[in-house]
Amino acid sequence: MKTAGRSGGTRDGSRTSEDTTSEDTTSEDTTHRAGRRVSAPRAMRRAAEQLQELLGRAPESVSAVKPTDNGWQADVEVLELERVPGTTSVMASYRVTLDEEGELLAYERIRRYTRGQIDPRQ
Repeated sequence: MKTAGRSGGTRDGSRTSEDTTSEDTTSEDTTHRAGRRVSAPRAMRRAAEQLQELLGRAPESVSAVKPTDNGWQADVEVLELERVPGTTSVMASYRVTLDEEGELLAYERIRRYTRGQIDPRQ
């Protein structure tokens, strides 16, 4: 005769159907979570990391991030040419497109400007 112990198995070491169902649900939850959209902070980090790999330059900041139908879009600021004084250094804004899991799909440079430049009011 098999009796369920507190550990979820039986005294003779076999598993009950309740234990199997519990384990299956856990693995389904993990699989489901793996396909979820990454969070905004994670998307920002992934955009900066992957753009750095491609350009070979460290991003200075992520100035925008927003969800899209298929993932995320982020604007990343990169120092392209360092000059003295620093306000004359050349910066660039790159628009990065990520899928729902945070993998880079595309990027494009959308603007070049000097570090000291201020956008005109709109």
